[in-house]
Amino acid sequence: MQEKAKTAVAKRLGRIEGQVRGIARMVAEDRYCIDIVTQIDAVRAALKRVEEEVLRDHVAHCVEHAILSGDKEEQRQKISELMQVLERSGR
Repeated sequence: MQEKAKTAVAKRLGRIEGQVRGIARMVAEDRYCIDIVTQIDAVRAALKRVEEEVLRDHVAHCVEHAILSGDKEEQRQKISELMQVLERSGR
């Protein structure tokens, strides 16, 4: 992963970690269920943004490298991996 992307992803994950701890506190404090679900939804959205950032970096770095290398097998492998990930995530 490129340094800029790694830094951005680490920062986002740190915020998500704090959000998850906050949800755990909400549960322990018997907070209103809808408020908890709302926070869970926010974490899910934040994780989706992290996933998008990692995929963007993968395409910009790993897939681009495979294309520029001219190695057809490596190109097929990177495209296949990307397609599998996109299929699993329902995109």
